[in-house]
Order: sequence, then C-alpha cells, then structure tokens
Amino acid sequence: MSELMSELMSEPMDPRFTELLTPFLKFLGDQEITAGTALREQGLDSMQAIELLFAIEDTFDVALPDEDMNDATFATAGTLWNVISAASEAGPA
Repeated sequence: MSELMSELMSEPMDPRFTELLTPFLKFLGDQEITAGTALREQGLDSMQAIELLFAIEDTFDVALPDEDMNDATFATAGTLWNVISAASEAGPA
C-alpha cells in the first residue's frame, strides 16, 4: 500500500464533505463514500467538478490552490479530501 493511501485511510473525511459530494455522484446508489471512491467512475464530470469546488470552498471556508485543480486531485474522494484538509490547515480563504 502506498504511503499516500495509508495517509488517506488514516485521515477521516468530514461528514459534511461526504454529504456535499453525494449529489454529484449519480452512479453511487446506496454505496458509502470512502477514501477510495473513484469520483469519475461514480459520475462526476468536469462541469460538476467546478460546481463542487465552489461548494467545497464555501462550506469549508478554504481556497483550494489552482495547482491542485487537476485530475489527480479529483481521482478519488480521499485525494480530494486530502487537498481540502491541507487547505483547511493553512487557514481560512
């Protein structure tokens, strides 16, 4: 297991995050969102990713760095949460 995945698994996701994410994942059904949930496979497209980004910034009062707005960040719920968590530690937007 990679160090990043280990870190993601030990970093619990805020329930507000999973609640915020759920409407954007049209193929999720009744599955639980975990760190490994593949966002694109569950229906998140690029336009929704932008909407999700605004919702995240409003909900968590953070500004996500432009350099983190890429496919790797939006690969899984865990990778996206990791960026949000890092931005939260850096302070409010």
